[in-house]
Amino acid sequence: MRKNFKVYILGSSAATPTSARHTTSQLLNYHNKYFMLDCSEGAQKQLRRMRLPMMKIDNIFISHLHGDHYLGLAGLLFSYHLLGRTKALNIYSPEGLQEIIELQFKVSAHEPAYPINFHVVKQGRQWVYEDKNITVETIPMMHKIPTYGYLFKEKQALRNMRKEAIDMYQIPVEQITNIKSGEDFKSPEGEIIANQKLTLDPLNPRSYAFCSDTGYTEDYIDQIKNVDLLYHEATFLHDKADIAKEKTHCTTIEAATIAKKAEAKKLMIGHYSARYDDMKLFDNEARSVFSETIIAIEGMCVDIGNNEK
Repeated sequence: MRKNFKVYILGSSAATPTSARHTTSQLLNYHNKYFMLDCSEGAQKQLRRMRLPMMKIDNIFISHLHGDHYLGLAGLLFSYHLLGRTKALNIYSPEGLQEIIELQFKVSAHEPAYPINFHVVKQGRQWVYEDKNITVETIPMMHKIPTYGYLFKEKQALRNMRKEAIDMYQIPVEQITNIKSGEDFKSPEGEIIANQKLTLDPLNPRSYAFCSDTGYTEDYIDQIKNVDLLYHEATFLHDKADIAKEKTHCTTIEAATIAKKAEAKKLMIGHYSARYDDMKLFDNEARSVFSETIIAIEGMCVDIGNNEK
């Protein structure tokens, strides 16, 4: 059975919250393992509202240190303490976040009851996380301060055994893992049975690219090539391209152009300027360049690469 790979939208606004939108934050679920992407003001309230398992978050990835992307973090960390968390928490971010959080603890005479491990994301592309199922690497963005996106990549699964082949060739249980890894099977009579007769191709590994605040650049297109779902900021409609460039943000057309050049399977845009209320304008404009576009709406859940191949 295919493992869960979903992203939940907690916030989608840029810079400031609006009456309808919180600022940027997302929760990624891979096989019931939860990863937070940015932690904006109100993020923990959104987790509760959406009935998401806040205490199961063990890894938080902060893209950069503009307030709309991390100002909810201190509150979340205090809540973890009050709720009795004892499990370690890993936080990945550009340099400076540890100093900010530890100052919060210091002035409140607070000592968290659980370990917090700060991991500094440094310049360039880095592999920052790995478990048996996925890897996470940074995507350098082009913004006014050091900013990074994060690329989540599912590892290639083993081949699938043909159930009928196990009985037909009397394959011992202890050899199944080797066969699923691609080896042929030698029968007790000495016959070599080709792996293709014993197994089926595994499903293609899936990927999710979280591209946070950035001006238009094609520097990371090769890194996100063929990604299943690309989240990309689109702060402005394209008639504000000059403002977007000045503020090192992107427009709808620019985000869609990145998706098209990267041959992404699907694009999700977000980080909308508070000046806008009608999100259909963003949808229509991005779709004029890249038809497989959806807009990030708070409370939504998006399956990542849930096709058979």
